[in-house]
Amino acid sequence: MSVITHRRIDLLLARYAESHQHPLNEAIHCICVPAIVLSLLGLLWALTPVLAVVVVIASLAYYFTLSPAFAVGMLVMAGAMLLILSRLPAASVLPASVAIFVAAWVGQFIGHKIEGKKPSFFEDLRFLLIGPLFVLSLLYRRWRISY
Repeated sequence: MSVITHRRIDLLLARYAESHQHPLNEAIHCICVPAIVLSLLGLLWALTPVLAVVVVIASLAYYFTLSPAFAVGMLVMAGAMLLILSRLPAASVLPASVAIFVAAWVGQFIGHKIEGKKPSFFEDLRFLLIGPLFVLSLLYRRWRISY
């Protein structure tokens, strides 16, 4: 008798994928999820850069419990986003972040309208943190990186 074990990350990604089957919704998410992460970090950065860094560290700690490979990918992504924010003129970070945040969420809801299913985070708020991993998992599969 064979015993199949499922890691928590595999179960979370499978549940998230249930409402992200339509190719157009998936493509929208590949654009909008990173944009939302950037905009959230930008909103925090506008308050104080230290807050953005603390949130990145806390989320990386959670991601590490799910998958060290995902934690590394998110470290690269978040590091690039923090670098972008650090290079922007301070006065532009807040308005740009608000605009990106609104536009990206509109995109997300359009994607879910196309999908015909509500966003996963309505069911479980953890999926707000799993969305970026879903996008990263698509990239990892394409590049044949194990997670």
